[in-house]
Amino acid sequence: MFSYYKVKKLGEGTYANIYMGYQTKYTGDKFIKEQPDSIDRIVAIKKIKKQEHSSGQEVSAIREIKSLKMIKNSYVIEMIETFSYKNSLYIILEYINHDLEKIIRNKNIIIMPGDIKSWMFMLLSGLKACHDEYFVHRDLKPNNLLICSDGTLKLADFGLTRFISDKMTPYAISRWYRPPELLIGQKHYSFKADMWSVGVIFAEMLLRVPLFAADTDFKQLELICKTLGTPKDSQYQNLDLVGFTLPNYPPVNLKKIFIAATDDALDLLKGLLEFNPNDRLSVESALNHKYFRNSPPATRPNNFTFLSMI
Repeated sequence: MFSYYKVKKLGEGTYANIYMGYQTKYTGDKFIKEQPDSIDRIVAIKKIKKQEHSSGQEVSAIREIKSLKMIKNSYVIEMIETFSYKNSLYIILEYINHDLEKIIRNKNIIIMPGDIKSWMFMLLSGLKACHDEYFVHRDLKPNNLLICSDGTLKLADFGLTRFISDKMTPYAISRWYRPPELLIGQKHYSFKADMWSVGVIFAEMLLRVPLFAADTDFKQLELICKTLGTPKDSQYQNLDLVGFTLPNYPPVNLKKIFIAATDDALDLLKGLLEFNPNDRLSVESALNHKYFRNSPPATRPNNFTFLSMI
């Protein structure tokens, strides 16, 4: 057993307040008021808001706990323990203070092709661990991908994660990373929804700006068609497009958008950004793509050139 000391508040989310804290030997109480003399490790402390904890529904906190108990992988954030204390529910996680979004937005940082390949491998490996346990993450985006001090990427924020089922809400996944099938309101979707998000994140790493950034679902769908070209009828024949008429845009040569990307990278990107989820790469197929076998090699942990800048 351990005791914890809250150092500072890091932020406030929809269902929890998040603190940086210290883990120390158990003192007889789960939380101590004075900084301990010895520290086992720095941790992230999530205090679940009481209205969420008291709800009988499968709320975000419970989803996160359920999924992280089952998903164990080097590229998934570690859940250290959970407990109730003074009528509040706490989740203790490993502390990682950088995320991919901050690195992408920092123009002082040069991201090398090998860095992107390394992060893509880590992202897909962590996601495979989720899919192997039949979980859809449903909230993949750069600020939910944490970057450790050695450059290792880990999946985080499992509050929207769901066990795969026949019917789910289409309002999961942040709009910019939401696949076409959810944008048109489908409630029956699969692991392939996550794969679209991976493709958009891949594009963002290559471009250093979001690929699709619209403020409504219809505008998002229009922007996808404008950027990638409107799919042929055969590419969306299995999708229920009632109420939607796709705008007509010509096919696009992605090389003109991603001018520095290799042919292997573009081929992987195309496979991830297939409009029809049935045609989209699975996590296993993506991991086996030639992009990961060919040059340049993936950057190894501790060899990322920007580490001294974060």
